[in-house]
Amino acid sequence: MALHALSPLDGRYENDTSPLRDFFSEFAYLRSRARLELDFLSALSKIGICPPLSLSLDAFTDEDARQIQEYEKTTRHDVKAIEYFLRELLSRKRRSLTSPPDALENASYATEEENSILPYIHFGLTSEDVNNIAQALALRDSRDQVLLPALDALLASLRDFAKRYRALPMLARTHGQPAVPTTLGKEVAVYLARLLKCREEIAAHKFEAKLTGAVGNFNALHAAFPNIDWLAFSRDFIQSLGLKPNLVTTQILPYDNWLRYFQSLQLTNSILLDYAQDMWRYISEGWLKQKVVEGEVGSSTMPQKVNPIDFENAEGNLGIANSLLTHYIQKLAVSRLQRDLSDSTVRRSFGVALGHTLLAWNNITRGMSRVEADEEKIKAELNQHWEVVSEGAQTILRAAGRSDAYESLKSQTRGRQMDSISYRVWVEALDVDEETRGRLMSLSPESYIGLAVELTDEVIRESLVGSQRS
Repeated sequence: MALHALSPLDGRYENDTSPLRDFFSEFAYLRSRARLELDFLSALSKIGICPPLSLSLDAFTDEDARQIQEYEKTTRHDVKAIEYFLRELLSRKRRSLTSPPDALENASYATEEENSILPYIHFGLTSEDVNNIAQALALRDSRDQVLLPALDALLASLRDFAKRYRALPMLARTHGQPAVPTTLGKEVAVYLARLLKCREEIAAHKFEAKLTGAVGNFNALHAAFPNIDWLAFSRDFIQSLGLKPNLVTTQILPYDNWLRYFQSLQLTNSILLDYAQDMWRYISEGWLKQKVVEGEVGSSTMPQKVNPIDFENAEGNLGIANSLLTHYIQKLAVSRLQRDLSDSTVRRSFGVALGHTLLAWNNITRGMSRVEADEEKIKAELNQHWEVVSEGAQTILRAAGRSDAYESLKSQTRGRQMDSISYRVWVEALDVDEETRGRLMSLSPESYIGLAVELTDEVIRESLVGSQRS
């Protein structure tokens, strides 16, 4: 089946993305909405509007989903098809879906009391009352059960790498040019700190849902039972599902709340895109080595190659995910009057955007497990550029009262590469006191890393505290 899948998410990358099927597949969407219809009936029975419900959908099956799709061939409306499916079940004496489908053939019809619940299936609802709740649950549960664990694994891989190389000095680059030294661990810690904030936003997001009727005013429910506090009923029902109620809507839920979640994912992906490109560059420079795995090849013609394929795949999938997330943010914030169906087909692709996101996150985690620093090469490259300590040297001279400190270093270093000998010759020739000369002499590319180690350690501590809270 995977060989014939249209999307690589269900084909080539099936193992990475299959956990999302339980939330965003057609089967999952049908199952969730059928269960919500029954949850709604149960809620109605608790306020005395209809008899108690005796049907459970705990064992919703592929055959049940196919039966709904058969109804939809006629209705061309999926929610109405679900309603007809539930009517079929409730018109028979079947208490749950644990019985095999063949049992329906010999089942007797329900009693008059059981049949009295039939008029209340989808009572006073619009399709979007069911759809938006089902999708809000899918977004929340997929986040909690799939995305956050994957993100935590990624963060742990960055934390371990930052800790391992917290004190390894390396040449930084600004505008692509040799710049003030840093440490390899500190460079990764910067990304880790940014991603921790994103993780906090993603985890804290409360998903909104609505149950307000065909135009958002509870018209049908209020007309049938004007004495019921439908605002309180709606609020209680949504909250019982662990969602945040929005009582001021049109036919559709304003998607602003969901879009804020997508924006958090989009920012996370943008940061990781930057990270994947930096890791690719470090590998390209030879500063990072990749583990050689027996049996793998990096080229069909060049046997020596070990490609940074995990970071490259992550970059591509992050781009696809963010393109879809951008479309959601642009599209779903706008609706013609009450609504049109263009939002419905777009929302069915949520699993695609999250699938490419998950795939990218897993690729980066895998890539991090296969790289290590070439410490000798990193230090050798750094020590070829003594000019990068000129920032510190001119600042020491400023502190000693030299007003021409910057200009003095500029004439010595701009556009030039300086080694240790030329640097020390320059220091010896300076007219400065011995304390200042000693400070200048103590500078070196390997030692001029400021508080990089301390900053890295602080981010690592924050990451560990955050992982314990989650």
